[in-house]
Amino acid sequence: MTMRSVCVFCGSRDGNRPAYRAAATELGRMLADQGWRLVYGAGDVGLMGATARAAQEAGGDTFGVIPVHLMQREVGKRDLSRFVVTENMHERKKVMFMNSDAIVVLPGGAGSLDEFFEVLTWRQLGLHRKPIFLLNTDGYWTPLTGLIDHVIAEGFADDSLRDFIRTVSSVQELSKALRAALS
Repeated sequence: MTMRSVCVFCGSRDGNRPAYRAAATELGRMLADQGWRLVYGAGDVGLMGATARAAQEAGGDTFGVIPVHLMQREVGKRDLSRFVVTENMHERKKVMFMNSDAIVVLPGGAGSLDEFFEVLTWRQLGLHRKPIFLLNTDGYWTPLTGLIDHVIAEGFADDSLRDFIRTVSSVQELSKALRAALS
């Protein structure tokens, strides 16, 4: 049986609420405990670093992908199970996506939004069927889901767009949803 991999998009900062880092740490542990490989942006800072360190400490497999121009800024974490350096951001996203079975989006900034909307757009266009989860820690993604509802209400997307995203409020809920999606 092939190991399942979960791509995690998240911030290279911790954010303002301790709950964000706590959820990232819990997610890293959960992935390792389930025997799922973490695929992420290879940084050792912010929520990225917290997720990866927790997965490693729990004995998990880690696959990091970082573009050469972010090696210093995001402190490329070279002690991962697999560490890939790409030429640019687009290649980074492509390698992460191609090496995963599901996508989880934690709180983050413009980069995380870019990653989320790219995989969502690919799903809308029928280019993949991978499940996409928003980990809505402390309601972080509530404005985003409201925006998606607005896009649908204004006629710029079908109701089906909402069906491509599953919003969960805790790592425990995410674990159950991932188990169902990856079985």
